[in-house]
Amino acid sequence: MSNKRLSAGRWIAAALAMCGLAAVLYNVVIDNTPKGEVREIKGYTPWSAETLQLAETLPIQEGGRIKPLSTYAGFTMLSLHGARSMKISGKDGQALRVKPTAWMLDALFRPALAIQQPTFRIDNSDALEAIGVPSRGRRDRYSYNDIVPGREKLGELSKSYQAIESKSRDPVQNQIVDLAANLQAYESLLGYFSFARSGIVLRGSGQNGGADKRADVSALMATAPQLLEQIKQSQAHGGEIEPRLRGLLEQVLDASNFAKFGLFILPPADGKNPMWQSAGNAIMDVMSGAAKDPQTSIEDIDALETTARSVGDDGDDAAFREAIAKAHERIVQRAKNRGQYQSIELEASYYRQNWFLYALIFFLTGTLTTLGMWIFGRTTLGGVFSWITIGATVAGLVYCCIAIILRCIIMQRPPVGNLYDTIIFIASTAVFFSLLIEWLTRRRFALGIAPILGTALIVLARRYELGDANDHMDPLVAVLDSNFWLTTHVITITLGYSAGLLSAFLSAGYVLMRGLGLDDGDKDLRRVLTRTVYGMLCFTLFLSLVGTVLGGIWANYSWGRFWGWDPKENGALLIVLWTLAILHARLGGYLREWGLHFASLFTAIVVTFSWWHVNFLGVGLHNYGFTAGKDTIWGFYIAMLVVLTFGVIAMIVEKSAADKLRQPEA
Repeated sequence: MSNKRLSAGRWIAAALAMCGLAAVLYNVVIDNTPKGEVREIKGYTPWSAETLQLAETLPIQEGGRIKPLSTYAGFTMLSLHGARSMKISGKDGQALRVKPTAWMLDALFRPALAIQQPTFRIDNSDALEAIGVPSRGRRDRYSYNDIVPGREKLGELSKSYQAIESKSRDPVQNQIVDLAANLQAYESLLGYFSFARSGIVLRGSGQNGGADKRADVSALMATAPQLLEQIKQSQAHGGEIEPRLRGLLEQVLDASNFAKFGLFILPPADGKNPMWQSAGNAIMDVMSGAAKDPQTSIEDIDALETTARSVGDDGDDAAFREAIAKAHERIVQRAKNRGQYQSIELEASYYRQNWFLYALIFFLTGTLTTLGMWIFGRTTLGGVFSWITIGATVAGLVYCCIAIILRCIIMQRPPVGNLYDTIIFIASTAVFFSLLIEWLTRRRFALGIAPILGTALIVLARRYELGDANDHMDPLVAVLDSNFWLTTHVITITLGYSAGLLSAFLSAGYVLMRGLGLDDGDKDLRRVLTRTVYGMLCFTLFLSLVGTVLGGIWANYSWGRFWGWDPKENGALLIVLWTLAILHARLGGYLREWGLHFASLFTAIVVTFSWWHVNFLGVGLHNYGFTAGKDTIWGFYIAMLVVLTFGVIAMIVEKSAADKLRQPEA
């Protein structure tokens, strides 16, 4: 093969790789960053680092578990804003980046500033026009103040669209329904501490025409027994409740309703009660006489009132820091007494470190140096690039492994329990398998595949997290809540997915390499890759078969039947049958090198269907994995079919050229 063709093939491969990297950068940066100017919020001053550190380790109950406030803030901000940070311009034009905990503190304790922040991501400006709000482009972020003029119309449209099945709604209708839900969730944060800021008006208490006095809710809670006795006496005599008393009770009811949802931040003093309370629940329990320990609830509300009222207008949060430190100590001590604070600080640190982002940076670095390694081949410069690739890829793998181990400690379960878990687990294991293959073969081929796979899968994980915007450490549904079966069946079947995808990507590399002439006719290299792919397909079959059998045993234990033709079960069976067919065809001589790699390429489609696509079918007992975003899957299918088609064309061209060489001269 001529050096000219080899050089051209390398540059074509490099160009294709650069296009792929551009697509990755587009997904990571441009697609997730709506256009728009930085919002100016006059008078905004950032919270101190000490205050944020106290706030982020406040424990709350949400999603069926106890987690730090920073986690709740992060996923709430992600669902509303579409990112975990926000750029604004503060006091004196200072450029600031507001992160989740600071954003949450603003919403709870500085609502006048919070409503000016560009909190809501709008991907379809037609939704704003439908509610009479001016838009600034197809996609942008808007503040509460921007949207509130269309609040009434938004509520009307959302109510009417909710009657339509979600699959039948158009994009504008879905955007309006989502925006209404997001606005309501944000309003619950803005109004949570309104009881502390406004207090209770004691109507008729003003003297000489002066304003009525106000009382703390906690002070009124202390008089609950007397108030309940007055109500009882009025009802016993068949009379109406005295107007001023009725007014007090209505205000208390309003205060408790505003603080009823959102933050379940108060651990019950009763160690046997698993349910934490919101401020609104605590207020209502005391006022209704249902509280088992009213004094503790009164002191809790008093501490929250003190914290909320300590926020100054001058931007100095020293008083607030002192107040929240006392509330923090009170809540944390009770959580520790209940044995519910063990992982709070670890989880807050986990999200602060952003392990997978740094893993992505290392994998991207490895992908770039892979291009240099492949372009310069076995030269000295190519060797330098190969060592950089090894270092960057191993570093990315280490970051992934540390993150997965930390997640296991925090969740107190094996690493795989939901779709997000499978992505990061497959990313880590696929990279590990690739490095292991490279160690065995020393051909720099699997080494180049490793960072590319790592980059693609971590980007997928980040996009899934953005689209889903749910805390993936929350407890699993009951059918999955078994550490034994999560360790055996789920990990085994997920390793099968990883091996199947890796075999397909190795075959994709083989097809591109041979089709573009990058192997320079090296038959030994081709045989090594073919044996590697064959071995990975055997590994895929073994893991998928064992995982499927274990899944059947689990199904028999949980549902009383070994097999029920569930879509997820059928998907796992498809992998087993497809890999069996490939191996038998190979042993029978029906598939040679090209054929084996074509079949291996199609394995990626079979595995992706089983792993991901069956979750969209909407049927079966494995409906815990439904998600949105089918476009990525169809794009992947198309990409695999394009590579497959390219391979078939390359095979035909190669065979035609070989036939011409064998023809005798005239």
